[in-house]
Amino acid sequence: RRWAAALGLVDAAAALCFLVDATPDFREQLHALQAAAPGARLGGVLLTHAHMGHYAGLLHLGFEAMNTRGLPLYATPRLLNYLAANAPWRQLVEQGNVAPRPLAPDEWLELAPGLSVRPEPAPHRAEWSDTVGYRVRGAWRELLYLPDIDSWEAWAGPPWGQDVRAVVAGVDIALLDGSFYSPNELPGRDLAAIGHPLAADTAARLAGTPADVYLIHLNHTNPLHHPGPERDWLQAQGLAVGEAGARWEL
Repeated sequence: RRWAAALGLVDAAAALCFLVDATPDFREQLHALQAAAPGARLGGVLLTHAHMGHYAGLLHLGFEAMNTRGLPLYATPRLLNYLAANAPWRQLVEQGNVAPRPLAPDEWLELAPGLSVRPEPAPHRAEWSDTVGYRVRGAWRELLYLPDIDSWEAWAGPPWGQDVRAVVAGVDIALLDGSFYSPNELPGRDLAAIGHPLAADTAARLAGTPADVYLIHLNHTNPLHHPGPERDWLQAQGLAVGEAGARWEL
């Protein structure tokens, strides 16, 4: 069994930690984060978008569980409006479990003296909210976290105008959407309607990039979960697969 994709951020000097996305595995991931950073207080949660694997864990902050008080919840205005207008999420706002903090696209936000983030808007199925990734800046290195995107072609088009190779060249570490390896992984489902770039497309676009690139957010059907020819091929292209518990110092 594997957890849904999430990213923990720690500023040891400030004794603060943050979770990027509140997945259905929120309890286990918060425990793992606090075990990795003993004494670091949870300083907030940052959301990428309103799909099941990325915000359902917010329920653990509510009255029936942690009952947090004023925990900063960072997200786009559209996503925060969605949460405030719809049950059961609006109870978190009405009872003060979370304190909504709207993010401005492409503007840096200081979470702690040595830790800043910048939302990176991206095209992805927008039923309930828009979607962002996050660029994370530490003392001397930067990391890009982008677990969901429809395609690199769409990101290059209007209104985003982002070339994935140029974006990745501007960071040291990139954790990118690697949901599917093959278009044949879900018989009876149209992957074009689901979205997500295939691993081969990502590898072709990023060949030779100086950044350390890891594919994350793998669907359960993805053969990259396991050692084998697909993972060997990916490594030969200079990319790797993200692993639970991996750490990077920024």
